[in-house]
Amino acid sequence: MNKKNTSIFIIYFSILFFISFLAGSCTISSLVGEKSNIAKPKKDINEELYRKISEYGSQHRIEPINANVDRVWKAIPGYNGKEVDVEASYNNMEKDGEFDEIQIVYKEISPEIHLDDLGPDPIYKGNPQKPMVSLLINVAWGNEFIPKILNTLDNNNTKATFFFDGSWVKKNPDIAKSIHESGHEIGNHAYSHPDLKQYSKEKTIEELEKTNDIIDETINTKPKWFAPPSGSYNDTTVQVAEELGMKTILWTVDTVDWRNPETQSMIARVVGEVSNGSMILMHPTKPTEEGLDAIIAEIKKKGLQLGTVSDLMNEKRID
Repeated sequence: MNKKNTSIFIIYFSILFFISFLAGSCTISSLVGEKSNIAKPKKDINEELYRKISEYGSQHRIEPINANVDRVWKAIPGYNGKEVDVEASYNNMEKDGEFDEIQIVYKEISPEIHLDDLGPDPIYKGNPQKPMVSLLINVAWGNEFIPKILNTLDNNNTKATFFFDGSWVKKNPDIAKSIHESGHEIGNHAYSHPDLKQYSKEKTIEELEKTNDIIDETINTKPKWFAPPSGSYNDTTVQVAEELGMKTILWTVDTVDWRNPETQSMIARVVGEVSNGSMILMHPTKPTEEGLDAIIAEIKKKGLQLGTVSDLMNEKRID
């Protein structure tokens, strides 16, 4: 290559290098520009407002209650605690910049031990901190009283848990369907109203499985709560129910309505015994048909809500 050609070659590559450099600089500048457009300046925080909300939160925290086995009441479900959601509360107040208790936002705190973590123990009541009551209606007879009972529950916007005797469901599928279609919870009450305390494990399994099968066949529902007939049970009964996916439910307050008590005296006694977490045992009887409306009204006057067994057993707070 002669001297002239060498000079041209050097000039040519120098120009290419310069053009590439300019192109790369533009690309880098473009990327830097894009990055600067994405980045946002850090938001200013009203530190005084944030501090007040945090202090309020530390003063109003309620610790959750673990599920436990009580010496008298056996298995007791847990109950959520609550704490101030500082970020959500701050967002509510940020615009005005002033602390406002009304705009405080809470979030629930779950307990560490839940009902399902406990062994197969019977349940007589809900958590004593939860202002709710459940109506347990055991059904093996009393068809003539069911329509008015359902009407009363509906008029009071109240849902109960009905425990079905399996043989009753087989004979009365239409009534069973009407109870279920009214939005009430359905539980297992064994098949032939036996004294399960005297039954072997095999016979107990047969009673409970047969009832679950007829309930599922009739209303397409699988019970998760079991109420032993006459409250008769032993450890085997509770263990079998647990193995079949059901918790054993007893009661806190008994209407003893099957003895046909005077309606007003029954109402007064039952309402006097009711408190947070109570489960009230009743049947489709004349005293319950006549007194249910007043019982519900008096329970509500005490500041208690009514719900199904599932409502009472869950850990969700009522404030």
